[in-house]
Amino acid sequence: MTTSLGGLTDCIAPHLAAVDDLFQSELRSDLACVNQLVKHVLRFRGKMLRPTLTLLAGRACGELTESHVVIATVVEMVHMATLVHDDVLDEAELRRKGATINHLRGNEAAVLLGDYLISHSYHLCSSLQSQYASRAIARTTNQVCEGELLQIENRNNLDLTEATYLEIIKRKTAVLCATCCELGAKLSGASDDVVRRMSIFGMNVGMAFQIQDDILDIVGDMRTVGKTLGIDVEKGKMTLPMIHFRTHAPHEHQLLLHSLLESHEADKVERIRNLILPSDSIQYARGKAANLIRDARNVIEPLPESEATRALDFMADFVVSRPM
Repeated sequence: MTTSLGGLTDCIAPHLAAVDDLFQSELRSDLACVNQLVKHVLRFRGKMLRPTLTLLAGRACGELTESHVVIATVVEMVHMATLVHDDVLDEAELRRKGATINHLRGNEAAVLLGDYLISHSYHLCSSLQSQYASRAIARTTNQVCEGELLQIENRNNLDLTEATYLEIIKRKTAVLCATCCELGAKLSGASDDVVRRMSIFGMNVGMAFQIQDDILDIVGDMRTVGKTLGIDVEKGKMTLPMIHFRTHAPHEHQLLLHSLLESHEADKVERIRNLILPSDSIQYARGKAANLIRDARNVIEPLPESEATRALDFMADFVVSRPM
């Protein structure tokens, strides 16, 4: 078993490098101001989870082609656009230990840069002969927007149910991971059953990833996580640990959480963190994420063992074991 995230990408390393090259060349502009913003957003790219999922799914099902590189680049552009737009919605100041675009250049520049990334993703996707990928990407971005709109609709809804929370994260985060794995397998000529299995794998991994992200927003260390924390609390977003705490904590603690969420106290994020940490609500959320990862690993178990399937298996574990 691979023991590091870097090591698991060895079987797709040349194609990941090609994604990086294509990403930069596709976004290159003859305007210096655009190139400066693109250069800054390159800092947000992290470990390239979504291109890696695309390429590993493709490699697990067959040989990688230029089309895989194109789609892996497309999904990275879509993901980058969602990050830039999310930072505007959340008024975030920090991402990947650097200033967000909205904090650096304002909301107008950030919104337009997000649109620029989306438009380039469609431009690049249209270069493929088949429309299957273009339609899948369009369907996915529609669902991502629906998820964000559903989340906005439920801001400050302190009675948000777990079912609605799961629907939000499915649409806003998990569908893109599912599409990465679906297209990776499809472009390798996999059977409909294998394409379906890969899509389910990506969906479960994506949902687990978002639950872990929401846990980190409460209990993470900003220096380790590398982005502004406590945003969910500040923006009135009920996440899984808070939903569980609201329904299972002692009544007086439930009332205190409700009071803190409605307050404007400067230290409310820290007080909510200290309130939830001694409970079993964080552990409940971690258990939910772990169950999703178990299901993800089970659904691809019938695939022939290979370096790529072992890497996917490791990657599933990685998303829920990120440092706090």
